[in-house]
Amino acid sequence: MAQLWGGRFTKETDELVYRFNASISFDQKFYEQDIRGSIAHVKMLAKQGILTEAERDQIIEGLEGIRVDVEEGTLHITEEYEDIHSFVETKLIERIGDAGKKLHTGRSRNDQVALDMKLYTRDEIKALDELLKDLLEVILQIMKQSTEVYMPGFTHLQKAQPITLAHHMGAYFEMFKRDRLRLKDIRARMNLCPLGAGALAGTTYPLDREYTAQLLEFDGPTLNSMDSVSDRDYLIELLSAMSTMMMHLSRFSEEVIIWNSNEYQFVDIDDAYSTGSSIMPQKKNPDIAELIRGKTGRVYGALMSLLTTMKGIPLAYNKDMQEDKELVFDAIDTTKECIALFTGMLRTLKFHDKRMEDSAKHGFTNATDAADYLVNHGIPFRDAHGIVGRLVLYCIEKNISLDEMSLAEFQAISPAFEEDIYDAISMKTCVEMRNTIGAPGKQAMEAVIAQEEAYLSGK
Repeated sequence: MAQLWGGRFTKETDELVYRFNASISFDQKFYEQDIRGSIAHVKMLAKQGILTEAERDQIIEGLEGIRVDVEEGTLHITEEYEDIHSFVETKLIERIGDAGKKLHTGRSRNDQVALDMKLYTRDEIKALDELLKDLLEVILQIMKQSTEVYMPGFTHLQKAQPITLAHHMGAYFEMFKRDRLRLKDIRARMNLCPLGAGALAGTTYPLDREYTAQLLEFDGPTLNSMDSVSDRDYLIELLSAMSTMMMHLSRFSEEVIIWNSNEYQFVDIDDAYSTGSSIMPQKKNPDIAELIRGKTGRVYGALMSLLTTMKGIPLAYNKDMQEDKELVFDAIDTTKECIALFTGMLRTLKFHDKRMEDSAKHGFTNATDAADYLVNHGIPFRDAHGIVGRLVLYCIEKNISLDEMSLAEFQAISPAFEEDIYDAISMKTCVEMRNTIGAPGKQAMEAVIAQEEAYLSGK
């Protein structure tokens, strides 16, 4: 059992205790960040005269060799080491001798792990952002192609008013755009370097923490060493942001699932993102959408778990905080995979334009426009509301849509109706008349699409 802290102890740690305490099985995930942070630390130590330039170069060469060997698979990270830090340091000492023992000068595992986690999180925020941007590109492409694809808009899962597919997709564009903004905020807030905080009270070595921060592309050093090693706010914020992303993906997945049903038939999911039934040959199941919806709870669970872990921890570092790793790693991997899979599913989704328009017509989504027509012909809105309610009831009894009524049938309920009623309640008119910014009219949508294109091209 390779440990870096055995001098104080007179006997080996119990094997079960050792395994329970160890983190190498999961924190090996950031071996690259550990080496990157160590190289910056060594450069700073040499700059300050704490190490010689020769020692610096020897240690850096050893660290780079370890990184390359791990990447190429010639050096394996094994669980005989307590954590990734002990693995790297032990291998370094094996390779370069006593100079490797100076690597840990002026730092603690507490500030080292805080740095590694920040570096890893920063890298993953970038990866998440790129995946979200890919998804937004797909959504925008659908928007550009569907400004005249009419469909029902819903409230309470009841057909409400006609909109376009472009408008519906635009709502999700806004959601995922906000998700990117949250990631940007988190990165800006977390981007202070904890290295040099020591265990909790800094160090007597004359470290240049500003220089270390600069080497690692932080905005500066953290300003309180106790907070530096015990801060997990940025991870809680990231888990919260990912929970919101997953909520957005889950809502979108739910709509794909509904639209794919026999009752709606708005979309066909590509075979690559569907599965069949082992017993019912006619089935084509939206399993990817369902799994994304299901995995949302997994990310929520990570957020609640870390919040619960942190709620009773006194300053400064406590071992409880090791629980952040597996939770965050799993949540990041889950969210990234779900975004990528959903993007692929959406890119290959086939929309049935006529089916969606017919659904809007037969759902009386133009009833509000019929009432507005009567108002424009001098009838008070409350009376118009009642007249259109009678129209809808009549259509339900006859199993027809408003568009399918004859003029005589319209006038039998209200003589205010004239031949132009058909144009007034057409899907095209109902949508095109709504042209305030943010509405589904083609002119309004094209203005929004231009803004969204500029947003994506600028970031």
